[in-house]
Amino acid sequence: MVKAESAHTNRLAQETSPYLLQHAHNPVDWYPWGPEALARAKQEDRPIFLSIGYAACHWCHVMERESFETDETAILLNEGFVAIKVDREERPDLDAIYMDAVQQMTGQGGWPMSVFLTPEGKPFYGGTYFPDRPRHGLPSFNDVLRGVAEAWRERRGEVEQAGAAIASSIARQVASAPAAADVGRQGTGAQGWMLDAALVALEREFDSRNGGWGGAPKFPQPMTIEFLLRMHLRTGDQRPLAMARRSLDAMAAGGIYDHLGGGFARYATDSVWLVPHFEKMLYDNAQLARVYLHAWQLTSDARYREVVEETLEFVQRELRTADGGFASSLDADTEGEEGATYVWSKAEIDAVLGADAHDFAASYDVTENGNWEGQNILRRVGGEPASEERLTLARRLLLDRREGRPQPARDDKVLTAWNGLVIAAFAEAGAVLERRNLVVIAEEAAKLLLNEARNEKGRLHRSFKDGRALHAGVLEDYANLAEGLLALYSATFAERWFVAARELADQILAHFADPAGGFFDTADDHEALITRPKSLQDNAMPSGNAMAVTVLLKLAALTGEGSYADAAERALAQVTSYAHRYPTAFGQWLGALAFSLSDVTEVAIVGDPAADDTRALLDVMRGEYRPFSVVALAGGRRANEKAVPLLHDREKRDGKATAYVCRGFACRAPTTEPAELAAQLASPQ
Repeated sequence: MVKAESAHTNRLAQETSPYLLQHAHNPVDWYPWGPEALARAKQEDRPIFLSIGYAACHWCHVMERESFETDETAILLNEGFVAIKVDREERPDLDAIYMDAVQQMTGQGGWPMSVFLTPEGKPFYGGTYFPDRPRHGLPSFNDVLRGVAEAWRERRGEVEQAGAAIASSIARQVASAPAAADVGRQGTGAQGWMLDAALVALEREFDSRNGGWGGAPKFPQPMTIEFLLRMHLRTGDQRPLAMARRSLDAMAAGGIYDHLGGGFARYATDSVWLVPHFEKMLYDNAQLARVYLHAWQLTSDARYREVVEETLEFVQRELRTADGGFASSLDADTEGEEGATYVWSKAEIDAVLGADAHDFAASYDVTENGNWEGQNILRRVGGEPASEERLTLARRLLLDRREGRPQPARDDKVLTAWNGLVIAAFAEAGAVLERRNLVVIAEEAAKLLLNEARNEKGRLHRSFKDGRALHAGVLEDYANLAEGLLALYSATFAERWFVAARELADQILAHFADPAGGFFDTADDHEALITRPKSLQDNAMPSGNAMAVTVLLKLAALTGEGSYADAAERALAQVTSYAHRYPTAFGQWLGALAFSLSDVTEVAIVGDPAADDTRALLDVMRGEYRPFSVVALAGGRRANEKAVPLLHDREKRDGKATAYVCRGFACRAPTTEPAELAAQLASPQ
């Protein structure tokens, strides 16, 4: 294997994405996706090699070391192909299209993604990781390059036919997504049974011993757990709450949780939550912090609050950028070794903790032989009774020692969609936990995105880094940021956040709507690709469609605007025929469906936000988990000119802060008493 000189740079050196910059010194003549690369492929009649990955991807690093850093591979790529490198986190539209292609060709997908395209962008061959020499039943990457180049020269007609067939199939899949006119003709009002059916399906697949769903690898399912919490509230049934708590408890005790620094790794490589895949993603931690917050509101379990605060502390400490946004991820590897920052030998722990090492080891599964490859991954186990105060001190000492080690690389790009999720988490946690500093962090991130990632026409960019906003925003950017802004409005009642959220929702309706129902992933003026993607399934993050529905339903309740509800109902109709059969793939959808089927409680409060009587009413709203409620607040005596229609014509009574509660198109008598407000909220009628 011959490696290139490190002084070499290619076109990727001009990009901002840390993933692309990781490849800027490869000898491969990389292009970023764009007109220059596509024009060269057509002009020289060359196939395109498209490589898609992301900065925290372990096997992406492996393939770079084995192949893209070697002169032999670079010569094959440079002479026979136009090589394009894409950060999937910057271009989820491209990732979705070509992931569909790889899955059709191979039956599976993942990253790194390696796809060969015609000059017109039609995929004809692909896979994921290819090794530098044949192993794992895979051909070497160089053999793949030689084979594809030969096929392009010798069997061009077959190659182009295959590409056309795959492109046509992808387009048919998008076109065949259930239309609003074809499913749920009675609307969502008749679909309540689907929530019960989804619960039965989740019970059937639930891992009662370890929590969660599925075997190894096992992923956190924050949207599914959120749905279970809502089902418990909706029905009073203890079963969904028990499943949610078993999963939350197991994850918080397992190695997937960072017991020293807070926050969650991407997933567990086993079925018992012990061994994490060590990368830490912003979107996972944002969603998990929020669901643990809701579980704390429901149960008052102090451990859940600890997880919320420790996770947000991790995000603030290690992912917050200098400009107030949030970086995308921390790498799985440290100096090429997976998990090196996080694992421990017993001797190291003994040296740091001294006399307290025995109790700590018993509480966190630390042994001489280790619990993973001769090392110890910390997880909370029963062990011998130990003082929690001494364990807290021990964790602090070990974190101090760990921070002296080499640290994993950070992907510093600020992604609009992911930041929207974390804004929601900080804003809501700050309001519920009465921690103003968390709300301020959310406000600063929101200001950054609205000022730097939004243009004068109100259109969003996908990514921001080093003062540059890049790539057209996609549906999830608009929907997730709108959700974050609505949470920020509920935390502060500053109208600017509500106004901005509504503007983003209006952009969704204007530029992303599918006449058949739901929304495309890309805007109507987005770069033309081989098809216009439309993703419905929730994955590690909510689908853009599901989050758009979530936002539109909340806006409908706050504004009384029927067009928002109509668009949400039409989108929901796309999935009501099958979401209940595959609930872990439609968690956000099911939560939105539960909202749409509930008599949403609309609460308008008029009063000085800083006054004790107003705060007492707000404490009632925030003291419990209320996922089927919206709340608006206006200061002053009367709220005629406020931006939130729910506040119109509300006024104080007897000079006191006053709450107005409406549900099911009927409103209760206004009240100034917190106890009466609580009674009205608790009453089903």
